[in-house]
Amino acid sequence: MHERLLRFLLAEDDEDHAALVLRTLQRSRVGNVVDHVRDGIEALDYLYGRDPYAGRPRPDVLLLDLNMPRLDGHEVLVKVKQDPDLCAIPTVILTTSDAERDRVRAYRSHANSYLVKPVDFAQFSQMVDELNFYWGVWNRPARGD
Repeated sequence: MHERLLRFLLAEDDEDHAALVLRTLQRSRVGNVVDHVRDGIEALDYLYGRDPYAGRPRPDVLLLDLNMPRLDGHEVLVKVKQDPDLCAIPTVILTTSDAERDRVRAYRSHANSYLVKPVDFAQFSQMVDELNFYWGVWNRPARGD
């Protein structure tokens, strides 16, 4: 197991989806830390440590919805993966879109994983729980600290 808990950044504009992800991660067998932002601009402000997120630790994993206002997930993904200081952050697309063009675009932009949110509540909870367990226990992150 890791020496410290992981920090997830959840970029999700749908409050119901965000609440479900946050609740599932909080009750999970792995007690990682989760911060939530509501759009792509807030996600980049968080990642670059701009107000109101100045001083917050950089996340170990970015959970990124594609369909967000102001700046969508594809645009955030491109900015993150093109930035030498951010590109090593594993980025998991967590979206309702099962469109082939979205999957291809995400992987071409170097997404680390692409997950489609199940409609069924129990399946969605299970997926988030397993995602947390995979990134929180099995995966070995590259940390600069």
